[in-house]
Amino acid sequence: MTESVVEVNGIELCHETFGDPGGRPLLLVMGLGAPMIWWDEEFCETLVAQGFYVIRYDNRDAGRSSGMTGVANLALAYTLRTSPYSLADMADDAAGLLDVLGLPAAHVAGASMGGMIAQTLAIRHPSRVLSLTSIMSTTGNRLVGRPNGKAMSMLLTPPPRTRDEYVELAVRTFRLIGSPGYPFDEERMRLRAQRTYDRGIHPGGTLRQLAAIMSARDRAPKLRRVRVPALVVHGAQDPLVNVSGGRATARAIPGADLDVVPGMGHDLPRAVWPRAIAGMVRIADRAKVTT
Repeated sequence: MTESVVEVNGIELCHETFGDPGGRPLLLVMGLGAPMIWWDEEFCETLVAQGFYVIRYDNRDAGRSSGMTGVANLALAYTLRTSPYSLADMADDAAGLLDVLGLPAAHVAGASMGGMIAQTLAIRHPSRVLSLTSIMSTTGNRLVGRPNGKAMSMLLTPPPRTRDEYVELAVRTFRLIGSPGYPFDEERMRLRAQRTYDRGIHPGGTLRQLAAIMSARDRAPKLRRVRVPALVVHGAQDPLVNVSGGRATARAIPGADLDVVPGMGHDLPRAVWPRAIAGMVRIADRAKVTT
């Protein structure tokens, strides 16, 4: 488990692998403003125990991957669908990382924005995706998956200026958008936020990523052409991406399994890991039969 930086599509992506390279490759894609370490090491090792070769990475404008340029105008992103880069660009980054790693295809799981990137990867590079798991995400249809007012306000909070401010904002944010049906582990969140800040943050990058989300068109028509086993996991009480987004994703992908988790918000509580991982294994096993 050593972080490595590789060049992909003219930028640098930081990634890390877990397990035997001979295992079933599984690419994990994280969400808005979040580095790869938000896929907990214990979560990754549990997947390794299920026979996966796990790859996690920092998206562009997150963690130790390249920071991009350009100022994101969220109003223009929403109305004119313009942004410094797109979810398609980010999906191409994922495909490029598989190229560098010598992997013709992989099982792919994404959380939140990572789910959008994973969906886009399956659309743009269908031969590279063996199975698809979309967690707490949506199709891009603006009528579904909408945040409630408090969650949206928190999303647009000005970026913190110091480490302490970053940590406090992370705690407040996940108290708001996290899972009301499960205990909130403040100490774990503080440690994660501290480690995230110390690895490097991209305040302007988070806005550019958000612009990429807001400028994207509805993926549902193209998701209907996806022909790999798919799992959609969503919290029944997600205030940031309403569960209607997960339901729409499952309806769009032919044969997709939908798992709506009671009490889960916009995070993946440790208590939900066994359920989510069992679903990922089931979907991967189905791919093994059909590919």
